Amino acid sequence: MDIPKAGIPKGESVKQKLTLPPHPDRQLCRPIMETFREIVVNEANFVRKCISAESCQDDLWGKLVCTNFKVSFITHNSLPRQCTHRLLGEHDIPLACVEQVVTVNDVKGKQKILGSNQKLKFNPTELILYCKDFRIIRFRFDEAGPESAKKVCLAIAHYSHPADPQLLFGFEYVGKRYHGSTGERVNGVDPGGGMQTTLFDCSSDWDREIKRTGASEWRVCTINQGYFISPSLPEFFVVPVSLADQDLKQYACFFYSQRIPLWCWNHSSGSALVRMSNISDLQQQRKVEQRISSAITKSHPLRSDVFKSDLDKNLPNIQDIQAALLKLRQICVIDPFEESEEKWLSSLESSRWMEYVRTFLRHAVEVVYMLESRNVPVILLEKEDRDLSCVISCLVQLMCDPHCRSLHGFQGLIQKEWVMAGHRFLDRCNHLKKNDKEESPVFLLFLDCVWQLWNQYPAAFEFTEVYLTVLGDSMWVPIFSTFLFNCPRQRAENSRDFASSKSIHLGQDQALRFPPVWDWSQQFSLKDQTLFNNPLYVGKIATCVQNGTVKTFTHSSTLRGLPSALRNGSLGPNDTLARRNSLVLRLRSDLSQVREQQETPSERFIRDFFSRPVDLQGLLLPQLLPSHLSVWKLYFLRWVPEAQIPQGGPITAFHKLSVLTDEIDMLQNQLRQYKGAGGTPNNLHAEHSKMYFKATSTPHQPPAPPEYLSSSFPFSPVGNLCRPGILGSPLSKFLNGAKIWLSTETLANETI
Repeated sequence: MDIPKAGIPKGESVKQKLTLPPHPDRQLCRPIMETFREIVVNEANFVRKCISAESCQDDLWGKLVCTNFKVSFITHNSLPRQCTHRLLGEHDIPLACVEQVVTVNDVKGKQKILGSNQKLKFNPTELILYCKDFRIIRFRFDEAGPESAKKVCLAIAHYSHPADPQLLFGFEYVGKRYHGSTGERVNGVDPGGGMQTTLFDCSSDWDREIKRTGASEWRVCTINQGYFISPSLPEFFVVPVSLADQDLKQYACFFYSQRIPLWCWNHSSGSALVRMSNISDLQQQRKVEQRISSAITKSHPLRSDVFKSDLDKNLPNIQDIQAALLKLRQICVIDPFEESEEKWLSSLESSRWMEYVRTFLRHAVEVVYMLESRNVPVILLEKEDRDLSCVISCLVQLMCDPHCRSLHGFQGLIQKEWVMAGHRFLDRCNHLKKNDKEESPVFLLFLDCVWQLWNQYPAAFEFTEVYLTVLGDSMWVPIFSTFLFNCPRQRAENSRDFASSKSIHLGQDQALRFPPVWDWSQQFSLKDQTLFNNPLYVGKIATCVQNGTVKTFTHSSTLRGLPSALRNGSLGPNDTLARRNSLVLRLRSDLSQVREQQETPSERFIRDFFSRPVDLQGLLLPQLLPSHLSVWKLYFLRWVPEAQIPQGGPITAFHKLSVLTDEIDMLQNQLRQYKGAGGTPNNLHAEHSKMYFKATSTPHQPPAPPEYLSSSFPFSPVGNLCRPGILGSPLSKFLNGAKIWLSTETLANETI
């Protein structure tokens, strides 16, 4: 088969618009969006998507299509679906989300892993797609033409391996959406679109952050404009006032990749959190370190000495993290699942994923101790300052700064510490599938750490578990600048080159404006975005109605209504958890033995914290015993039928809390109207509600959750889960211990 070059296929035969059959009730799979140039590469009719593992009775029939953006399955049949994605239909998979493409011929007993520009000597009877979001999707070609089945499999394998960043669909998406620099929209992004997230791409954003944190002895540095000093740093960043630009230019050449130390955040006591790459010139190391440390010390009100935290020595490296995720995927979606079996729990432990989550949280707590209790500045040291430091700096700020636990504050935190600081999203997500050694789920590990903290203090975060899961999934939709590049300079250079090749006028900014992922309207409707709002959230300022009068007050530092043992995120000695909802055995530790051991100052700091009622708008520390950490089921187990709880799990509590919160908000609006306070009219309440589940007009009869609601809401519709026997597949063999992928020549002669 002659496959067109990845990106835009040449030739009119493949430039066909995808039109879908109408449906009497609703549009199941939308046609290719006119706002960007998505084109069909290949397709096969009469394909069966496997839904049931035991029989084909529940399977779906339709057309399997490969475009330059996604793998799409078009069918008249529907499954109950909750949250609707604006870019992806219910049976769509972004090409960047495809991990492995495996073709099978069950007649000849052959299977093969397909890559780019490879040949397929047999006609496939089955296609298995292993996805980076833990899905395994099977298609059967029993009734499809053998030649069309082969072509669509080869097309999927080829287009999921682009050879260049500009062949990623994000460039086509942004290029087509360009509306000119003088119009209301620039590259499809509304300049005044109401997005409140700080992007930290201009000096004023950094100025505001300096003022917000009270870092009076720090300033915005502009020496990297045009990326002339360091290719991986942003054009604007913050440095000590006592460091002159000339000194910074002189010292830059001594650091790896010329990455000058970056200011992250200031504690209210004046202690700064700074991240720094290693010094490559050993002869100059002592001199430069002393000069940098001295400048940071001068920025402290008490002139405290600097504490250096070497992350490379204390934390797992990117290869360790990648290996742990592969093992976790093995036990979650490939091996037989039974959460109560000792074997499954021991396998979970042996993956080391939970151990690494705990290690990162513990190290962040140690840094918090130095900032909060010892009142000293901290430098996070990492060889290139682009991976581990992103995780630790964010976790420290989440634990210390309540602003970072708000929705926009959290998004700004990621923008500052990951995107602008130069985390290699392109390499770590392996969007080009060029180098498996560079791939590592560092950002996913960070989200898991955040979820552990969220799980212990849910009322302290404005966002929900659903939001974190959606954010993790957004890495595989290669459209947003947030997860598309290794650094700001790469984004600027690639966008200029692409615009030049497509004759796109760039305007004053001289770069294409890729939408950030924080513009959630690109992916979800306003109604679906309400799933991000946490009904338990305790913000700084709230309003209430007392004796008919609207009052503003600050929430108490105590979680009223909760057992005292839960006020600091811990379980009491007599508390038990439902066995069904537990994936990790919660072992009761002998606290008396722990207290008999001699405590270090940091351990005493942690114990003192947990002896006090929690302040949700103050410092938050996680419980770090293994029994306090659990598997992030909504992300890792949402595709596993055995892990689902129909009409149960956390979603039931979320449903009831949402209805209750919405009812309270509705009653408060009515009271404001009654008192003439200018509340929201009743007829507009349903549209403006911040809750996905809304209260009815009869508060004493709240609506029942939909029948298809399950513990994996809103991701896995009941019946759309398949657990086939795929042990012995190439991915399974690799995850079971193979150090390298099996060669396609070997697989071609293997039996299933």
